[in-house]
Amino acid sequence: MATNPITLGSSSIDVASIVTNLTNNKRSATDSALAAQVSANTTQISAIGNFTSSLTSLQNAMKALTDGSAFTTQKTSVGDSTILSATADADAQPNTYNIVVGKLATSQKTTSTAFATSKTLVGTGTLTIAIGGKSMSLNVASGANSLENIRDSINKASDNPGVTASIVTGTDGAHLVLTSTSTGAANAFTVSSSGGDGNLSQLNFDPATDAATVKAQDAEFTIDGLPATSSSNTVATAIDGVTLALSKTGTSTVTIANDPSAVSTAVTSFVAAYNAFVSTYQTLTKYDATNQQVGALIGDATLTSIKSQITSLVGSQSTGTGAGPKSLSDLGVAFQIDGTLKFDSTKLAKALATNPKETQGLLSGSDGIAPKLDKLITSWTSSSGILTQRTANLNKKAKDLTQQQTDFNVTMKAYSDRLTKQYTALDTMMTKLSNTSSFLQQQFDALTTSKS
Repeated sequence: MATNPITLGSSSIDVASIVTNLTNNKRSATDSALAAQVSANTTQISAIGNFTSSLTSLQNAMKALTDGSAFTTQKTSVGDSTILSATADADAQPNTYNIVVGKLATSQKTTSTAFATSKTLVGTGTLTIAIGGKSMSLNVASGANSLENIRDSINKASDNPGVTASIVTGTDGAHLVLTSTSTGAANAFTVSSSGGDGNLSQLNFDPATDAATVKAQDAEFTIDGLPATSSSNTVATAIDGVTLALSKTGTSTVTIANDPSAVSTAVTSFVAAYNAFVSTYQTLTKYDATNQQVGALIGDATLTSIKSQITSLVGSQSTGTGAGPKSLSDLGVAFQIDGTLKFDSTKLAKALATNPKETQGLLSGSDGIAPKLDKLITSWTSSSGILTQRTANLNKKAKDLTQQQTDFNVTMKAYSDRLTKQYTALDTMMTKLSNTSSFLQQQFDALTTSKS
């Protein structure tokens, strides 16, 4: 009678699968926890960045109110735009001026005698062109002394004092035309020659004795009867903060006035940026029970404090006892039910017309709303500000989490290696047991056979 087979081991253990499954099971909880922390930290970094950006945008939007430039913006108008145009900067003061333009500034232009063609040889020697204390001397040699050669030499000279040369050909022949690149009597030029064959003297010109095609002269004009001159038709020094561009002779008024639209534009930008800030805050701190949505920074004390301080300042009342606006609502900036602002520009226009200084003081004065808010935002967003430090701490935490992940991976690698070693040894042992089992089975079978 045969005996039953004895099974003591197997050589078919799947070591790789066993180790992978055990390792995955062991690291699953930690991986999930670290991933959740990384995700939450990344979300907070992004949220703080968005909040800080909305504050910076608000600060930039109200810059014209903070530095008061919205109140120093001037607009100009002229009585006759064909006579002149005018622009004003922050230094200009409201006023009206009567300007009479007697002469426009011109550049000297000279025209030489006629030559047969532009290739006609003029002469040899040294040709000197001078303007004031500057001059250039051209060596006009034989073979390179045509009218064209002289024109090109003048235009290409590195020490050209400010003259351009061209050739104009009429019915009588070709003429060398020289023109000063700058207007004004001081930019009149002389042309003289020396040496050579003497024929370059045909190009000589002295504004003191010769008649120019166009004489160099300064602009001459009066401002409210006061005489003035300028070497250029663009006059920036006659009236503080005003630049005049003279076009032709004649009379025109120039009126400089404050531009109320600049203040309105600045307030409009402030309101839009404030509303964007409120929207960002509400998104980051919202709780939507219906859709089960929670803001990334819901309940955050820092954001709540900042929002509260800004809202309080924007809605604050001036303690001054004088006439004029006491709050932004007096200027047409009022809160709506949802916490945003709306702007009625007609109220601002009225305040600027009736109480311009008080309006400027409320918005841009040393104790004005815009400078105060600007200072607050800087304190939060500067390198030492709470939002900057908050971001730095979150970034440090991100690095720490990355290191934790790296360290955990090292630990789990060691664990995986240890399991692999152990299960490989078990597989080897089971293989040996399997072989021993086969041998014993054979011996039992042999004994059974011998007895039968």
